[in-house]
Amino acid sequence: MATVLATVAIGRGEISVVVGDITQERVDAIVNPANGSLVHGGGVAGAIVRRGGGGIQAESSALAPVPVGGAVATGAGRLPCRFVIHAVGPVWGEGDEEAKLRRAVGSALARAEEMRLASVAMPAISTGIFGYPKGPGCRVIVAAVARHLDGPVGSVTLVRLVSIDEETASHFLAALRRPC
Repeated sequence: MATVLATVAIGRGEISVVVGDITQERVDAIVNPANGSLVHGGGVAGAIVRRGGGGIQAESSALAPVPVGGAVATGAGRLPCRFVIHAVGPVWGEGDEEAKLRRAVGSALARAEEMRLASVAMPAISTGIFGYPKGPGCRVIVAAVARHLDGPVGSVTLVRLVSIDEETASHFLAALRRPC
């Protein structure tokens, strides 16, 4: 069961910080923190395919490769959402990580806008096996989402920042409480 820690109105929408399992989110799309080859073996990506089914991997394979900062969408299989948006974040140490992470978040939200979706659940892209430090990574993600919602009219009005662990959620919460 997901726990909403906070919800803040920003621009045309809201950002919520949630402790829970992103594969159980009942939103239009969930974001998968993917690698460029779109091979979903471990972490959040692996959990998405295990719960949603092999069709997600099959669709992803047909769309690969995706550059760092890019995003593509597939169906959601057996997940309770309609789509999975696969966003490729940077690996810590490859250079220009902040700009690349901002681009990955922006690309994921752009795909959602193209599909006229209203609600998106997003994890802490790149802060797991890609090694981006959690605090700075969560700040970049919150700022990019806030900038998107504060922008011109769009279909996305709710972004749920979801983490299975309380530590990451606390970083999202701290970033949300700081002025962007």
